[in-house]
Amino acid sequence: MVPRAQWKGFLKFGEVSCAVALYTAVSTSERISFHTLNRQTGNRVRREFIDGETGKPVPREDQVKGYEINKDDYIALEPDEVAAAVPESDKVLHVKAFLACSDIDDVYFDRPYYLAPSAPAGEEAFALIREGMCNQQVAAIAQAVLFRRLRTLLIRAHGKGLIATTLNFDYEVRPADEAFEDVPDMKIKGEMLDLAKHIITTKKGTFDAGEFDDRYEAALTELVKAKIEGKPIPARKPAKVAKVTDLMEALRESAGMRDGDKANPKPSAKKPGSTRGKTEKPRARTSSRPQRKAS
Repeated sequence: MVPRAQWKGFLKFGEVSCAVALYTAVSTSERISFHTLNRQTGNRVRREFIDGETGKPVPREDQVKGYEINKDDYIALEPDEVAAAVPESDKVLHVKAFLACSDIDDVYFDRPYYLAPSAPAGEEAFALIREGMCNQQVAAIAQAVLFRRLRTLLIRAHGKGLIATTLNFDYEVRPADEAFEDVPDMKIKGEMLDLAKHIITTKKGTFDAGEFDDRYEAALTELVKAKIEGKPIPARKPAKVAKVTDLMEALRESAGMRDGDKANPKPSAKKPGSTRGKTEKPRARTSSRPQRKAS
């Protein structure tokens, strides 16, 4: 079944345009979710906005946005005033420039969407844009009003379609210097660097999202399933505490070396059944998600 489009409009560069639809690429709807209940009655509870001074409930029609200018001093903004600040949308993704994908720092990446043609008449133009970008190995920077804000997007070819990733604004991304200010400028060389290179080489692999388990989600699934079936709640396994070692000892152990081995390690012959040098795949989840009831 074709998913519901989050946005429909036109993708345009130069005088070439085509009708497109934007689909959510990432969703959390499959995660275990909870409601808040009254422990005494088992009924769901509801939230209510309460006046901070009088303690009385505030009806929806009396709720307005407020901006704090001083401590406990606000200016109220009426809904029509906020709506007037929303930029007008012409429903067009305007391509501003093409650039190499490596030219943009992925710290600016916000949320990915799938971009596909929304009408047969635009499929040829869509294919032209996609194949042209593939051929030149470039991505496109585009702008459009999405979800009430003017957003900048990075558009890349992906299979038969495109991926449009919304980008964070410059003021939203904190300078890296703030986080790295106290990191000392250290140069690693010699045996330590050789050992690190060896470990990296022996553990090279490829990314497969299916190999990574959401342990929290799996644990919640087991907990809910046990509660439904009236079984004992699964015992929590104690976390393993890593043995404290010095850096060189940890490197040697990671590289599979014994004390006294030379600094330039070579991969040792593997014993039958040995998995050294391979990245162990996580075990598949054996539990099944409990059937949800419609709420």
